[in-house]
Amino acid sequence: MSYKKINNLIGWIAFLIATTVYVLTLEPSASYWDCGEFISAAYKLQIVHQPGAPLFLMIGKIFSLFAGDPQHVAYFINISSALASGATILFLFWTITALGRKFVLKGKAELSQTDILLVMGAGLVGALAYAFSDSFWFSAVEAEVYAQSSLSTAIVFWAILKWEAHADEPYADRWILFIAYVMGLSIGIHLLNLLTIPAMALVYYFKRTKKTSTKGIFISLLVGVGILGFIQYGIIQYMIKIAANFDLLFVNTFGFGFGSGVIFFAILLVGLTIYLVLYSIKKKKPLLNLAMLSFVLILFGYSTFAMILIRAEANPTLNNSDPEDAFSFLGYLNREQYGDRPLLYGQYFDSKPIESKEEGNIYRKGKDKYEIAGKKQSYVYDRNTIFPRMYDGDANHPALYREWMNLGPQESPTFGNNLGFFASYQVGFMYMRYFLWNFVGRQDDTQGFGNYTDGNWISGIKFIDSWIYGNQSDLPESIVKNKGYNRMYFLPLILGLIGAFWHFKHDQKDAGFVGLLFFFTGLAIVIYLNQTPNQPRERDYAYVGSFYAFAIWIGLGVFAVSSWIRKVLTPKTAAILATGICLLAAPILMASQEYDDHDRSHKTTARDFAKDYLSSCAPNAILFTYGDNDTYPLWYVQEVENFRPDIRIVNLSLFDTDWYINQLRKPFNQSQPLPMTMNPDAYVAGNRDVIFYQDYNLEGPQKLRDIFEFVTSNNPEAKVQYQSGRSENFLPTKNFKMAVDSNQVIATHTVPKDKQNRIVSEMQWKFNGNYLTKGQLAFMDILVHNDWKRPIYFAFTVPGSNLMGLDKYLFNEGFALRLMPVEKTVVDSSNALGDTDEVNAGIMYDNMMHKFVWGNITHSPYLDPESVKMVFLSVNKFTELAKNLVYENKLDSARAVMKKCLEIIPIKTTYDPNFALGKYEIISLLYRLGMIDQANDLVKQTTDLVTEELNFHYSLIQNKANLSSREIQLNMFVLNQFAEMTKKYGQDKLFKMVDAKLNDYGKKFGFN
Repeated sequence: MSYKKINNLIGWIAFLIATTVYVLTLEPSASYWDCGEFISAAYKLQIVHQPGAPLFLMIGKIFSLFAGDPQHVAYFINISSALASGATILFLFWTITALGRKFVLKGKAELSQTDILLVMGAGLVGALAYAFSDSFWFSAVEAEVYAQSSLSTAIVFWAILKWEAHADEPYADRWILFIAYVMGLSIGIHLLNLLTIPAMALVYYFKRTKKTSTKGIFISLLVGVGILGFIQYGIIQYMIKIAANFDLLFVNTFGFGFGSGVIFFAILLVGLTIYLVLYSIKKKKPLLNLAMLSFVLILFGYSTFAMILIRAEANPTLNNSDPEDAFSFLGYLNREQYGDRPLLYGQYFDSKPIESKEEGNIYRKGKDKYEIAGKKQSYVYDRNTIFPRMYDGDANHPALYREWMNLGPQESPTFGNNLGFFASYQVGFMYMRYFLWNFVGRQDDTQGFGNYTDGNWISGIKFIDSWIYGNQSDLPESIVKNKGYNRMYFLPLILGLIGAFWHFKHDQKDAGFVGLLFFFTGLAIVIYLNQTPNQPRERDYAYVGSFYAFAIWIGLGVFAVSSWIRKVLTPKTAAILATGICLLAAPILMASQEYDDHDRSHKTTARDFAKDYLSSCAPNAILFTYGDNDTYPLWYVQEVENFRPDIRIVNLSLFDTDWYINQLRKPFNQSQPLPMTMNPDAYVAGNRDVIFYQDYNLEGPQKLRDIFEFVTSNNPEAKVQYQSGRSENFLPTKNFKMAVDSNQVIATHTVPKDKQNRIVSEMQWKFNGNYLTKGQLAFMDILVHNDWKRPIYFAFTVPGSNLMGLDKYLFNEGFALRLMPVEKTVVDSSNALGDTDEVNAGIMYDNMMHKFVWGNITHSPYLDPESVKMVFLSVNKFTELAKNLVYENKLDSARAVMKKCLEIIPIKTTYDPNFALGKYEIISLLYRLGMIDQANDLVKQTTDLVTEELNFHYSLIQNKANLSSREIQLNMFVLNQFAEMTKKYGQDKLFKMVDAKLNDYGKKFGFN
């Protein structure tokens, strides 16, 4: 069999192995984070968050057609990720074999059987090592863009090697054109593969230049970076910006219709492109011809974004940013919703703005013309630096910067601190930690924030891990039974480093290509992202391109190992043995360690908990949510599975935009528009973006209706003039009131019968902010004009700061809090159960006991961190309900609730130490309800876990004092509560055991 056939055959075998594993571990439904949004948008071809992924959505739509019913749509769209990931492994295999073949062919006419064995072994080891790497596998089993993005990267890097191999043949530049087209297409998925351009520029330079030089290498790198910048900014952004400005000219100056300027610009662009192509042919300028044809093919690929404009015009249910005209489309592509960050020059986090500068107009589409919505503002700061890394003064970031860099409360950062943060946090914690997760090992799957016990890399070699993190000889179950506890003993890393050294020693040119790919998809992204502390989630998925490059070196490590073995054995035996050893050291070891924490084949928690949010709501409700994970899965179950389409979901994070408010004023699915009366001009972009509070010392609470009419009034007397010269509305008080028609409240079944005698005649509350946003203004409108006709809920995950101060009128009914004109009380804390908020116990009982589904959490082999968070929160809901039932003296119902909790929640197999406090709540209720055996069993099990934690932290503080003070105090508190409870309820044997441990650890930690 020829080399080509063998190469193809084993490549497809690698594809089959990887794809089979991905399909076996595939999540059968929607995952957390963006997956629910992507699946919903793909199913109905809708518009996702900026900057969009139209090609990904269209591919997802094709795969959704294979689903027999809507409940299988998510599975088949997930399959697209599995297949794309498997194909990535195929092209990685061919990339490694292409590099290996170049080496073994030096000075030879053809490959020997031993050479073929060695090349195939290298390809298989490297490709499968990447297949089973932590970050890549994670994205392979869910509906996210990163699998298809990785495939695009793999294709173009493989294609440039194909071009290099055939560059001296006629028509070889078709490979360059193919690369250009794939890159254009990839813009409609993700921009990652553009980062391969500098490396490919070097490949082109070395192949086309007879006599290379350091200067030439440097210039070719600059050209590569220039091409990257031209595509990312020139084509993707500025081309649209120029088109938008042509449209502004044609519409506002010449009086033509919207889009006329865009059409004129498109004609100009097409005409100029055709002219330059013909000119390059006529004048025999091959480089210009290649550049222009590549430009055309990039535009062909980029044209997938036409889907965004076409579907936005159709006003689908999910229509993020409503990018239907040139300027809104430009803002969509520029990610204006997310703001920007300084990269090369900017402020420190404690810098003070000393001047604001206007940098142009912000335009919006009006009735007949584009209108000025506002001015683009930038600030001049008193302290600036080059390469700003500690720049964000918002929220809690200044305190986190100070904590990370050990700065005092009033200490200003220096440039040295700035570089220290870059090195230790952005490079060390937010990149190297992820790199080592993939090739050394991982402590657990808990998100890390810089402490020694969560989310770190480990090797499994105890003396090394102990040197870094403290004594690792007495690890608790919270670590060793965490599915993310993966130990690879440095073996994949060592093999990759051996491969890299071997590559640079034997072929510096090709090694340089791979090294550039490694840099631009790793450290260059670190510099570009400029991440702030305490990200909402782990960001390892951003760096999979650099892990891909390193996997090439893992494969090439087979050559180095073979060369050593060849000194004592025959070359053929050495090739076979080296392949076997390297397969064991990397892909087999990685797969065996990581299979359990990547097996999502039974996980449906995102989907099922989303249904629980919606099941908590009465018919035709309005449900306010806040973040990704309490919104996107809900969109999925509504849009795809058609579950509770009567509920209108309102995401508070998007509610401050005019386009989102406009969408909510339209009917969709089976949900009626929101009851709002504002004219769209009142909240259009640039109008009432923020309404600041200015205390006018008004006596007592003011009617909400009057306040709403005041802040939406265009009367000059309802406005104040600011230094900029603009007159704006203002909020004159924070104390609101709203009259309540009890007959209407009862008629609409807003309040359950057992609370109808407590309906207040007037709701009074204090707004909890210093300014009103657009969304809060819209909420006022809803509250004033809803007249209790539609139930209003807040997801229980919405932060208290977003509840508008209405906390005392919000009653839990499961996973959602219902707004009712009844003042909530704190349930009596007698019987040592502790305080808890009053709930609508009857409705909550029915929802949690009969309507909720629980995501197979009892039997799922793996629960990811987001699912575990929901487990903790579910326990809180069970105990909250049970306490209310105890207070109402419905003890049998309370027992049923706790029995359900013990049956459903994997209490005994959830080892997170933070769960100990939740178990204490459960145990106290079990004792109070006479469920003694269950309580005792849980006390024993939890005491064992707590003592393991205390032993572990005691071993840590021997070398790292004050490292675990919070964890120690928490666990000692739990033990103390167990001692008090077991004594109170006459469990003498248990009391003696717990009390002895309490005293023992009290002496150890100096509490006695």
